[in-house]
Amino acid sequence: MPLGKAALLRQRGVHVTAQRLAVMAAVARLPHGTAEEIAEAVRAEIGTISRQGVYDALGLLVEKGFLRRIEPAGSPARYEDRTGDNHHHLICRLCGRMVDVDCAVGAAPCLTPADNPGFAIDEAEVVYWGRCPECLLHATDQPPSHDRQIAEHEE
Repeated sequence: MPLGKAALLRQRGVHVTAQRLAVMAAVARLPHGTAEEIAEAVRAEIGTISRQGVYDALGLLVEKGFLRRIEPAGSPARYEDRTGDNHHHLICRLCGRMVDVDCAVGAAPCLTPADNPGFAIDEAEVVYWGRCPECLLHATDQPPSHDRQIAEHEE
């Protein structure tokens, strides 16, 4: 029988608190959620918790391997509870939707770069950018927002 979240925390030497359990539950419900989105979900579940309390819980849970922090360019950090499998992400340039993408071949093929100057590589982070199916349905001939921002900056 799988261990509950409280037992998993204890097993890794983490003091169990209602706040930490609520943060873990919120991340499970909101994969790729920002700290602010997670804080709102935690407050809805347990009431009062400070912003710093949420950040502290997220930091500890990332450090202990329960959560993964993702930092896509131009976006606030996001959190997920899918850890240890070296998966990657697809992000829509228009709406910001993020989805998981498994490695294309075998287990963690991205850990073997074409050139390695002596590093012991243990993780690869690949982010695919594009437009999601919903945004494509509603798209005009405008370029994705990143390209629009570059064009506006050049004018």
